[in-house]
Amino acid sequence: MPLESCDFDKPCKISRGNEAHLPLPAILTARDRSVLRELGREFSSIASDPVNETRRELWAGLNRLERVKPMVWINEICWNEMEVDEELHLQTSSEFCRRIELELRRTIYRWEHLQADMVVEPRIFSPLAIENSGIGVSIQEETLATDERNTVVSHRYLPQIRCEEDIEKIRLPRITCDEALSEETYQAYCDIFDGVIPVESRGVPGFWFAPWDDIVTWTGVQEALTDMAMRPDYIHRLVKKVTGVYLGILDQYEQSGLLALNNTNARVGSGGYGYTSELPRSGFGSEHVRSTDIWGCAAAQIFAHVSPAMYEEFALQYERRWLERFGLAYYGCCEPLHKKIGMLKSIPNLRKISISPWADLPAAAEAISGEYVFSWKPNPAVLAKEHWDPEEARRDLEEALEITRAYACRVEIILKDISTVNREPQRLWEWASIAAEVTERHGGI
Repeated sequence: MPLESCDFDKPCKISRGNEAHLPLPAILTARDRSVLRELGREFSSIASDPVNETRRELWAGLNRLERVKPMVWINEICWNEMEVDEELHLQTSSEFCRRIELELRRTIYRWEHLQADMVVEPRIFSPLAIENSGIGVSIQEETLATDERNTVVSHRYLPQIRCEEDIEKIRLPRITCDEALSEETYQAYCDIFDGVIPVESRGVPGFWFAPWDDIVTWTGVQEALTDMAMRPDYIHRLVKKVTGVYLGILDQYEQSGLLALNNTNARVGSGGYGYTSELPRSGFGSEHVRSTDIWGCAAAQIFAHVSPAMYEEFALQYERRWLERFGLAYYGCCEPLHKKIGMLKSIPNLRKISISPWADLPAAAEAISGEYVFSWKPNPAVLAKEHWDPEEARRDLEEALEITRAYACRVEIILKDISTVNREPQRLWEWASIAAEVTERHGGI
């Protein structure tokens, strides 16, 4: 994984394992340690700001479906266009230290320029060294990039699974934790941040369960959609196999004590923070996190234009098997779900529903009302135009909030998929300020 592609608050991709752990440097230089400690002091100062506690309570209230102001969070940023005054310029020498530095600098940058309703916790997490032996198939693709520093690229997938026999390539991987490396990593973090900020060792705080995102990379997009009509038994066998493997992976994480709570400033699905007093569930022991103690999520983005009947048959019935394992659930990502809200109500413990830029907002607001969190994704294209129009951004926010207010929706606004700001990072800064102003004015809905 290239350094610049690292996304520290994204849920783990379960089929590919936890890639957060790093090989330790042979020598931790005095300069590297000094740079990280100074950034740690800035991070600690931010985390001690009382506004963090206010926002924790607001996020928790939203997730309890209380009447709080619409909450705002910005994610999936085009970091290759964000540099100003070398705020993101890395100064450490080893890959291990540069990963830590990158996380700290991005957090500080967000706080300075894109704060919205961001929360920073007063601790640094040292990731466990978790290994995934592989699911048996891997992506083979051709990509096309317009900017080699931008992780947003075009993909052409080369099919690996074409028939029922090929399904046997998919296998249950072995999930293991290198305890020695985990401890060595933790001790390195503690040495770096001793007396600056507490360090905690942490497993995986949630997974991104979107089996169809993987399936279409193995079969081809057009091939998978055609086969649902032409070879339904083959597709059912494929989805059933993938779902069973993913559940087997989850079992290993849970049984091995590799899960971590995500009722904190961890991202839930494609939405915002998971703060809630409803998790962990009764019977929780601090030494062993169960899947029922955390948020789960699922999405079937390729089903944007698939009929409701086929959506239930080939996606939702399998996703329910996954989501029923978790204490609370988030559903959706970029697919428009306004016509499927009634079907989603069959998901146990569903709490948040993604409403993408391609959804019909009034229809979605009417269907959701105050029953679930309305996780709205504004269209980031407003930031990419040749000429930045802040009033257009303001109108988009105002209009959406007027619609959701009319139906008493509990709203989070998640600006994501920001592939470009036309190399003017101040656009995103201004959007964050506008969103803060507009949502404060709307107050508790």
